[in-house]
Amino acid sequence: MSTICWPHAPPHWKWRAGTYFVTAGTYLRKHRFGSRPRLAYLTRELLALADDAGWHLEAWAVFSNHYHFVAKSDDDSKPLGSWLRVLHGRSACWVNRRDGMRGCKVWHNFRDTLLTIPTSYLARLSYVHRNPVRHGLVARPDLYPWCSAGWFERNASRSQVATIYGFKIDRLNVDDDFEVLGADAKLSEECRRRGLV
Repeated sequence: MSTICWPHAPPHWKWRAGTYFVTAGTYLRKHRFGSRPRLAYLTRELLALADDAGWHLEAWAVFSNHYHFVAKSDDDSKPLGSWLRVLHGRSACWVNRRDGMRGCKVWHNFRDTLLTIPTSYLARLSYVHRNPVRHGLVARPDLYPWCSAGWFERNASRSQVATIYGFKIDRLNVDDDFEVLGADAKLSEECRRRGLV
């Protein structure tokens, strides 16, 4: 069975086990998760649901209006779309309750890429870990709490960190033209005061 490409949505090919790079954005790129508690909630849900679905997250970065991750699955893992629907459904209900809204669309879509070339995989790991710097939120990736960079730097060897961060990311073809907000004015001011942005 072939997949029909719909002009307003990225194609999601028949799921198979492997390593994927995923980007998801909020509807109209609205900053629905632009506070510390909201970013913390979305990060916790992403990590918990990935684990429940049998996916091993290797890199993740969560922002006010989108997220990225690199994750591996195996034949026993749940299909990507099924657990992302749960994540998006739960988080939409959660954020709508806090905003006093009912049934407001929160998530727009997600893009997934099956990574089969080792250098492409390593470059996307670097991209996700370093994404808070790319968006101008912090000067060093490990300073952004809703990203895997700090975890990665604490748990990987120095040579692994140097190898991953050594990959050039400026020529990657990633749909990431989101304008992001700092978690809140207090965090943004703290980062500016400390010279982190």
